[in-house]
Amino acid sequence: MGLMSRISTVVKAKINRLVDDAENPAENLDYAYEKQREMLQNVKRGIVEMVTTKRRLQLQAEKVRASIVNVENQARQAMAAGREDLARMALQRKQTALIELEGLDEQIAQLELEQEKLTRAEQRLTAKVEAFRSRKEIIKAQYNAAQAQVRIGSALSGVSEEMGDVQLAVERAEDKTANLRAKAGAIDELAESGVLDDQLTPGGGDVLSRELAQLTAEQNVEDELAALRGSLPASSQKRALPGS
Repeated sequence: MGLMSRISTVVKAKINRLVDDAENPAENLDYAYEKQREMLQNVKRGIVEMVTTKRRLQLQAEKVRASIVNVENQARQAMAAGREDLARMALQRKQTALIELEGLDEQIAQLELEQEKLTRAEQRLTAKVEAFRSRKEIIKAQYNAAQAQVRIGSALSGVSEEMGDVQLAVERAEDKTANLRAKAGAIDELAESGVLDDQLTPGGGDVLSRELAQLTAEQNVEDELAALRGSLPASSQKRALPGS
């Protein structure tokens, strides 16, 4: 029985050493840290893409504003030349541009809100990743110190193989606990940065809204034509009247 017990002890010791080597705490902690850094980089890339898209829309909106000023000038020139038909066409283009500009401004406002959310998430994630990095270095140092203490203590006190098995089991349990805590921290980060799942959807309008917008645009054209007529001299007003 004594021989079998010693053989069993040796076998268990070798198996435990193999398992312990496979469960390297330094590698596990470093891997968890790199995964969190990857998540952080994804958030930062999302912010860059968001800003790029917003800037593209802003440039488009600036072009539309410039076109509005241009068609307004064209409408005035046409009325001064007695070409109310051309003035009407220019003002119709202005109304179309105003509707387009309104849609662009709405999309830009939505992007700015999403950018603020992503920026806050990135700041929180950066702080937690840095805290995890500091914590993992402390754990790795503590683990190395504990290993050294175990080796020295075993050599000095002649700790039995059974006690060594118990100590290794405790260390593995601590390592697994640390890994689970790291994974839980990563899951918590994903939950808090759920804004990444948000989808930007452009606002649309139903048929009634489009019809009302068209009526409003046509009325605006008539109002601006009337205003332009009133600003002309009496002789020019006679030429600008339809059918004159």
